[in-house]
Amino acid sequence: MKARGILAGAALALLAMAGGAGAVDLQFYYPVAVGGPITKIIDGYAEEFEKENPGIKIRPVYAGTYQDTIAKVLTAAKGGEAPHVAVILSTDMFTLIDEDAIVPWDDVATSAEDKKWMDSFYPAFMANSRTGGKTWGIPFQRSTIVMYWNKELYKEAGLDPEKPAQNWAELLEHAKKLTKRDASGNVTQWGVQIPSSGFPYWLFQGLTTPNNVVLMNEAGNETYFDKKEVIEALQYWVDLSRKEKVHPPGIVEWGTTPKDFFERKVAIMWTTTGNLTNVKTNAQFPFGVAMLPEKVRRGSPTGGGNFYLFKKASPEERAAALKFVNWMTTPERAADWGIKTGYVAVSPAAWETPRMKEYVAGFPEAAVARDQLPYSVAELSTHENQRVTKALNDGLQAALTGAKTPEQAMKDAQREAQRILRPYKR
Repeated sequence: MKARGILAGAALALLAMAGGAGAVDLQFYYPVAVGGPITKIIDGYAEEFEKENPGIKIRPVYAGTYQDTIAKVLTAAKGGEAPHVAVILSTDMFTLIDEDAIVPWDDVATSAEDKKWMDSFYPAFMANSRTGGKTWGIPFQRSTIVMYWNKELYKEAGLDPEKPAQNWAELLEHAKKLTKRDASGNVTQWGVQIPSSGFPYWLFQGLTTPNNVVLMNEAGNETYFDKKEVIEALQYWVDLSRKEKVHPPGIVEWGTTPKDFFERKVAIMWTTTGNLTNVKTNAQFPFGVAMLPEKVRRGSPTGGGNFYLFKKASPEERAAALKFVNWMTTPERAADWGIKTGYVAVSPAAWETPRMKEYVAGFPEAAVARDQLPYSVAELSTHENQRVTKALNDGLQAALTGAKTPEQAMKDAQREAQRILRPYKR
């Protein structure tokens, strides 16, 4: 496939006029703290784009976490100072629409080539990018949850290091063999670890999806937290720690889970494919990457961030933003980003580039998240998303700590979500 970059004729004309009057200056919010390898990559892309497009200047603003970024963006938007373009969680789409902060990409991507570009991404990623027949987000740093396992610890436990758990029963069986205790009965190595801080709702979808249930509708105004299959999924997670004692008790930290894996405190971990490069760099042992174990079916939620276009942008700035985002998602650049970070390259064409083919040939684990996409579902996203997500997170943590039964926790979470979403049902 040819590299994509053709804009609508009107947009090109606007850019040409802007080039004659001075560069279009785009403010680009990106969700990461200042410093570190990711900022160097983004800075490098901005510089490269400016060299190829001298009429456009890109000013990356590193806005902190995803939560920090949307808070700063919405505050700026209310004050008339929103960025022109930003990478924000795909799940924040409804919030950004409700705040009247963004415009659909369809408003500027009007040519046949532009429409072909918007249809070129994996359908699983577009499930959190479109609503009401419009495209509000363009996939960029997207992910799924995958399962990592330590092959050395598998071998020590008498398990085949090349055969990870394929289903829930096998996961429990493997975790039992991989959990180690000292003479006093204290655990020195956990069999499996699924983080329950930071993004517990997301990891939980790694259990609900294989149990063949979704958590919300496409319109973002209904949730299904109290369905039987949802409660079953939570019961399984709770039982891993409280009944089977093969999983750390209580709340497991998102940020320290990879470190626990590196230090051999846990043999199997679930986390984002966005950690793949981190694991590849820091694991001092052979490891594997697999799709999540199935119950009724395979499956994982997608995750990560999309590009959004903000309403404050002038026609010239919108045209420039379209050109920048198109450039950032070409197959070659999507492949480069995926290789450097571990995020899933967002289009099938990216996986057909010579560089990506060579990378996967030498590191097949990189293709696991891509291969899981046909089974993947949209990440939990609703109107009032942060409040609805908090209701579910609170319920999950109450069940995992033993404060509530899984059934009561999910019924309470559903009741709160229904209360929050009631205005959007009219």
